[in-house]
Amino acid sequence: MKVLISVDIEGIAGVFHPEQTRAGNGEYEQARRWMTRKANAAVLGAFEGGASQVWINDSHGGFRNLVSDLLDPRTRLVLGMMAGLEGEPALVFMIGYHASAQSRGILAHTINSTAFARVMLDGEEASEATLYGRFAEERGARGALLTGDDVFGAETLPAFPGARFLCVKTAHGYSSGVTETPAAACDAIRLAARETVEAAASTVRHARRAPLAEHRCELRVQTTAFADLFCQWPTLERVDAVTLAFDAPSVEHVVRTLNCLSAMSFMLR
Repeated sequence: MKVLISVDIEGIAGVFHPEQTRAGNGEYEQARRWMTRKANAAVLGAFEGGASQVWINDSHGGFRNLVSDLLDPRTRLVLGMMAGLEGEPALVFMIGYHASAQSRGILAHTINSTAFARVMLDGEEASEATLYGRFAEERGARGALLTGDDVFGAETLPAFPGARFLCVKTAHGYSSGVTETPAAACDAIRLAARETVEAAASTVRHARRAPLAEHRCELRVQTTAFADLFCQWPTLERVDAVTLAFDAPSVEHVVRTLNCLSAMSFMLR
C-alpha cells in the first residue's frame, strides 16, 4: 500500500505566528524542523502499519521547507502542493493543515491569504484541505488522516467520511490558542498513522479514479484591485466588485486555476 503524506506548516503543533511560516528568520527555522519531525512521525507510523511505500509532499509556500536530512531514508520527497498523486497512492495524509479563510482557526487562510477571502466549490465553502482532498479522490486516493487545530477538524472532517482527525492544538484566535508540545504531537501522529494504515490494509484496493464532473468555483477576493487583475483571464466571470466565478471540468482544473490566480496576485504586492 502506497501512502502520500502532504505536509503544511500552519497546523503544526507550536506554530501560531505568521513569522514562523516565513523563511528568513530563526522562528521559521525552528518551525520547519517541527514540521519535518511531524512529517517523519507520520512516515514511521505508516511503515509500522504496513505501508509498502511512503511519499512526503512539501505543501507550504515555495515547497522548500522540509529538512530532508531529518526524514526516514525509506521515504521519497515530492515538492509541490499535493504533488505525488501521479504515483497512485491509496491513502493521503494531510499533516499540519489549517482552517479556511475568515474562520477562527490558527493562521487560517485558503491558498493565498493576501488575495483570497473565500473559495466556494459547487455552492459550499472550500478550504485547502477539501480542495486538495477532492483532487486526490479524482485520482483514486482516499483522505485518511488529518491533523491540525480544532477549527480545521470541525470544518474538514465531514468532507472525508471515514477519515481520522488528530487535534494537536486548540484555536482561541488567529494567532492564539493551546498546543501540544512538539514531542507529544509527534508521538500521537506516529500512533495515528500506524493505526490508520493498519485499519485500511484489509479494505484498500487498487486506486480507482473517480469520474470527472463539471464544477463551479466562486472566489471572493480581498480588494477590487485583485478582481480587476484576475478578470483579465477570459474565462472568469465578474459576479460583483470582489467576487469572481468560473466553471471547470474537474477539481484538478479548479485547483490549477486558483494556483495560477494566486501567482498573478504577486503583481499587486
